[in-house]
Amino acid sequence: MSRLHEFKELFQHITAAWGRGEQAVLVILTDVKGSAYRLPGTKMVMTSDGRMSGTISGGCLESDLFEWAKHVFSTKTMMIHQYDLSDNEIWSLGIGCKGNLRFLFLPILPCNQFWLHVQNLLFREQDFTLLIDLNTGKMSLIEENRTLYGDEVPASVFTHAKLTASRQTRAEIFEKHFYIDAVKRSERLIIAGAGRDAVPVADLARRAGFAVTILDARTYLNNKQSFPHAEHLVREPEDIESNQLIDSWWVIMNHHQMKDEASLKLAIESKPRYIGVLGPIYRTNEILANIGYSVNSGPIHSPIGLDIGAENSDEVAISIVSEIMSVRAGRVPRLLHGKVKIHD
Repeated sequence: MSRLHEFKELFQHITAAWGRGEQAVLVILTDVKGSAYRLPGTKMVMTSDGRMSGTISGGCLESDLFEWAKHVFSTKTMMIHQYDLSDNEIWSLGIGCKGNLRFLFLPILPCNQFWLHVQNLLFREQDFTLLIDLNTGKMSLIEENRTLYGDEVPASVFTHAKLTASRQTRAEIFEKHFYIDAVKRSERLIIAGAGRDAVPVADLARRAGFAVTILDARTYLNNKQSFPHAEHLVREPEDIESNQLIDSWWVIMNHHQMKDEASLKLAIESKPRYIGVLGPIYRTNEILANIGYSVNSGPIHSPIGLDIGAENSDEVAISIVSEIMSVRAGRVPRLLHGKVKIHD
C-alpha cells in the first residue's frame, strides 16, 4: 500500500524534471526479506541532473541506487536490481538493516500515456491499484470503478488485486512476478480546536500521512497562517451534517466545555474511525453524559495519547500522533527493544 499524497509529491518532482528537460526514474522497493528501513511500495524519484526525492533506506543505499538509475537514463528501459545486505564482506558498509531488498527502476517518460494517466489520477486524488509484471515490464492499473487501464493481466491477478485493495497495508508480489500496490488517499484527521497546541499536532499528523482538517469557527485562529497544510472547516460543529465527515479520525481539543461537547457529539454521529479526547477521563465522561452518550458509544480514547511523560505542547503532540499511528497500524504500542524484526 502506498499513500497517495507521497506518490503525488514525487510526481511533482517528475514533472519539474520534465520542465528542466531532464529524465526521471521512479525507484520502487518491491520486495523485502529480513530487516529493512522501509516497507515494500516505498518510492523515490531520481533525475538525470542528480536530484533525488523521497527516501528508501535512510541514506545508506541512495547513492548506489543512483548509479543504477544512470543505466536506466541511458537505456530508457525497466531494470530490477537486488541487494543482499546481510553480506558485509561484499558491501563493507556496515549497514544496519540486514535485509534482502529488490528494487524496480522505471523510466518515467513524458510521452508515455500510462504515466500521464497515473499523473491525472494522482492530481485528482483518486485511489487506484498499480500492477506491474516484473518479467515483461507491462503495466496496468485498476481504478476506483474497478476497471482496468493499460495492459491486460491474468484473471487471477486482477481478482486478487481487487479483493485486497481495501485491506492492503504494504505492496506485494503476487504469483512470483506481479507487483501489486494499492495507492490510497490519506485518512482524514479532524482536529476540533485551533489553539496553539493544535499546531504541532496538525504538523506531525500531516507528516505521518494524514489529511488534516481543522474544525474551528474562529477565523483568526483557523487559517492558512497557523495551519498552512490543512483544510479549514470554519464553522460551528452544530452547523455541520454528520454524513459529511464519515469515516474520519478525530482529535477533540477545544479547551472549552461546550465546544468539546458539540464536537464530540458530531464525531460520534459521523461513524468515526477513531476519537481522541484531550484531558482527564472524568472530564470526558462528564461531556459524554451531557450529550447523552457514553465512552462505549464510539471508538473513544480518553485521555488521548501514549504515556511517554509528555509535558509541553510539542511533546504532547508526539504522544497524541503516536497513539493515532498505532491504532491505524493495528499495533499495541511497546518498545522495539529486543525485537528481531521491526516491520512484522
